[in-house]
Amino acid sequence: MSAGLSQASVKSQIFESLLGFLPDWVQITVLALIVLAVVASWVVKIKRKIAHRRAVRNGRPVHAAAQYGQGRGADYLGQYAPQQTPPAPQQGSGADHLGVYAPQQAQSAPQPSGADFLGSYAPQQRQVDGPSANASA
Repeated sequence: MSAGLSQASVKSQIFESLLGFLPDWVQITVLALIVLAVVASWVVKIKRKIAHRRAVRNGRPVHAAAQYGQGRGADYLGQYAPQQTPPAPQQGSGADHLGVYAPQQAQSAPQPSGADFLGSYAPQQRQVDGPSANASA
C-alpha cells in the first residue's frame, strides 16, 4: 500500500480484493445484500422517528431521557412485563412490607437508651423549684 492513499481508499481496496476472487453472481449478491441491509436500517429508523413524533403529538408519555429510537429494556418485555396496578393512595416504605420478618416491637417496657448506661459518668440533674429559679439564672 502506498502512503498517498486515503483511509477510505485502503478500505475499498481491501473490500475489492476480498470480492475480486469470487464469481460475478456472488459479488452482485453480496453487494445487493449490503444495499438491502442499509435500506432496511433506514426504513426502521424512519418508522421509529414517525412513531416517536406521533407519541409526542398525541400526548402519550415518552421517556424523558431517551432520544427517538432509544428504548429501555423494560419497553421490550411484552407479555413478561409486570402487571400494572393502579397506585395506592398512600404507599408505605419498604419496612411496611416485611410481614413476618419485621422486627417485633417490645410493648412491655421502653427500650433503654445510651444515657441509661453512663452510670457515675451521667450528668447530674439539678432540681428546679418553680419559675423564680429560672429568672435568677
